[in-house]
Amino acid sequence: MDTEKPFKIAVPDCQIALLKRKLEDSRFPDELDEARWEYGAPLADIQRLASRWCNGYDWRVHEATLNGLPMFTQDIDVQDFGTLNIHYVHQKSAVDNAIPLLFVHGWPGSFLEVRKILPLLTESSSKHPSFHVVAPSLPGFGFSEGVQKKGFHGKNYAELLNKLMLSLGYTEYVTQGGDWGHLLTRIAAAHYYPEHVKASHTNLPLGTPPTFLPSPRQYLVNLFTPYTAADRTGLARTQLTMSQGMGYMAVQSTRPQTLGYALADSPVALLAWIYEKLVSWTDAYQWEDDEVLTWLSIYWFSRAGPAASVRIYFELQRAGEIFNNPRTSVPTGVSLFPKELLISPRSWVRASYNVVFEAEHDSGGHFAAYEKPEALVDDLRAMFGRKGPAWAVVTGRNGYNST
Repeated sequence: MDTEKPFKIAVPDCQIALLKRKLEDSRFPDELDEARWEYGAPLADIQRLASRWCNGYDWRVHEATLNGLPMFTQDIDVQDFGTLNIHYVHQKSAVDNAIPLLFVHGWPGSFLEVRKILPLLTESSSKHPSFHVVAPSLPGFGFSEGVQKKGFHGKNYAELLNKLMLSLGYTEYVTQGGDWGHLLTRIAAAHYYPEHVKASHTNLPLGTPPTFLPSPRQYLVNLFTPYTAADRTGLARTQLTMSQGMGYMAVQSTRPQTLGYALADSPVALLAWIYEKLVSWTDAYQWEDDEVLTWLSIYWFSRAGPAASVRIYFELQRAGEIFNNPRTSVPTGVSLFPKELLISPRSWVRASYNVVFEAEHDSGGHFAAYEKPEALVDDLRAMFGRKGPAWAVVTGRNGYNST
């Protein structure tokens, strides 16, 4: 604990001035009549947001709000990659035996995604479990240092995340993640279950069709049980995503440096690239302009620059880890939201994970912690609560306030 240093965001005035100048000098493309969202982020939306970012948005106000989070940095040594200075949110519950929970974001997310669930998870109660929450900025994201060498992939992220938790005194902990957070916590479980990782929860379970070996029962269930209406709807959504929504991944997993020039030099390019995902990956979430611009500003003012964040796609693609869930027996909870990007039939998920908890929701999309914080926290409380399948899975910690 003595190695962590309190952290406050303090973007230099010169960086804010540079952002304003670049926004003032922006050149916008034309747009076809009635193109709307079919061709990508609409021109009117991007012009409005860029104008607000330049002339009305006050980063200092939102910086001060973010600085209300308990943030820290710490040096973490990763084998073959040296020391990385990692930024993270660390909120301890008032409950002494609260459950340590590692929350991991993805792209185009950040530590910001934990903000809404943080007070709910750490709430002290005799009716539901409480959690000590650690939410790091992945290397190259937010205010964490970026990696300077090639080849930083799944096992390296897992090592870093596990070492961070151990450094904070959490020798046993549980995890929650969607997007990259799902895969990275899954890889961490493959390396550190059952010694350190005791259970996992995800809102992006990526199942594959069961095979006779090693899942004969699930194979037969899948073979003879018709898909439910929800399964069919999910498969249709997955097919739509794969056919019309994966262009960004193709670029980021093959030519991240080429894309990086636009993201690093043009705030409008960064805005359009990420805003499209914020809108199309959520379930009719009503984004406020300043909300979007805070999300984007974290990328623009990030320590390593916005281009660093997309290299994770290249490295994990090269390592064969994208869409490749390592098998592990870690007890896993899944929360299913209907507007998630990729939705597997329930029989696939049960064959691919040691599923001990399932919850299906009637609304919500890709950014569950941000869109549906209460629903996600309710699921975690149910999974780790007294009647839940992961009750007291962390030695000596059930999360309940006994007073």
